[in-house]
Amino acid sequence: MTDTIYPSREAGWPLRDRFAIVGIGETEYTGAGRASQPEFSLACEAVSKALDDAGLGLADVDGLCAYGYEHSDPLTLAQALGLEHLSYAAQYPGGGNAATGIVHHALAGLAAGEAEVVVCYRSICQGQYGRYGQSLQDPVEQAQSEWRNFAGPFGMFTAAHMYALSARRHMALYGTTSAQFGRVAVASYDNAQRNPRAVMHGRPITLADHQASRMIADPYRLYDCCQESDGAAAVVVTGIERARSCPHQVVSIAGAAHGMARFHGVDIRPQPLWAEGGLADSATELYRRAGIGPHEVDVAQLYDAFTGNVIMHLEDFGFCERGEAGPFVESGAIDWPHGSLPVNTAGGNLAEAYIHGFGHVLEAVRQMRGTSTSQVADAEHGLVVSAIGPYSGGLILRRSC
Repeated sequence: MTDTIYPSREAGWPLRDRFAIVGIGETEYTGAGRASQPEFSLACEAVSKALDDAGLGLADVDGLCAYGYEHSDPLTLAQALGLEHLSYAAQYPGGGNAATGIVHHALAGLAAGEAEVVVCYRSICQGQYGRYGQSLQDPVEQAQSEWRNFAGPFGMFTAAHMYALSARRHMALYGTTSAQFGRVAVASYDNAQRNPRAVMHGRPITLADHQASRMIADPYRLYDCCQESDGAAAVVVTGIERARSCPHQVVSIAGAAHGMARFHGVDIRPQPLWAEGGLADSATELYRRAGIGPHEVDVAQLYDAFTGNVIMHLEDFGFCERGEAGPFVESGAIDWPHGSLPVNTAGGNLAEAYIHGFGHVLEAVRQMRGTSTSQVADAEHGLVVSAIGPYSGGLILRRSC
């Protein structure tokens, strides 16, 4: 796909490369119900590790950003950690769509002068708080109960049911196949074999394994669906000048853009739109802000609650024309190390861990630092995309001087 629709670097964005991610931290990732600590303790651990990685202390932190669905809310976390100078706290609405949104919220606080060091984090223990769609004692589930009253009578109880509709429509319109979805899963599991943090490390799959796995929600099979996991992850964001005094390679935030074109799930829309991710407008704005086009992205971390999401992200973000992502994946283009665009190089939600997509941000930082277990040679720009759905978008990280 050409880059002609994306304005040049000279178009400018006031926040371009003014801030950087200087620290990353994560707990052990386990299958749901296997965490050795409560979810809140995992959040504290991830934040502490991210600060250690940045060479900073708790006294340096004056801002916190978290998902709207986060149980370990910023104010409680600040009190538990003993933060004395918290001046900025934000929670981005939603779940998987917040994976990059909380970093964008951090930029807003930093740019406004409300904070100087902001930690963004996500903790999730699906084994402790109940599985998606099954525990109305959970406040997140309660918040979603109203629309489920309308969807439930039609058999739409879980995310797999919802997103399967778009995948099936993509197949009908463009001839996308189950085997092409399977190539996304196989690539993610292959990357996880090099990543000792991954829950699926030591458990590779083949395309035959994918095709033989049981059906979950047609057309999605078992290996098309992300894991249920326990764990936490965090990143530290600060100004570019301060970043240059931190221990690691400077990873600047070249662009951040989010928007809500339409709801994705239980709604009414023209038939072709059912087969899109709904992020094309966010993609155009993101490239404009970063001053690059798709051809300059070296590695991508694409939200993969389900394999079809990756297919639609590839199209929304201009790596291939609409309807061509199936053959693009089948060609090996997303495979490491020889593909033109390696995707989800730590294993992603499918095979590393489901930390609501926030692990993708950490992996993009590792790629820019040159420390990934599936490192893309000479990577300079990394794309991170949040979940398909309302008010979503992405980040472009840059390896900076």
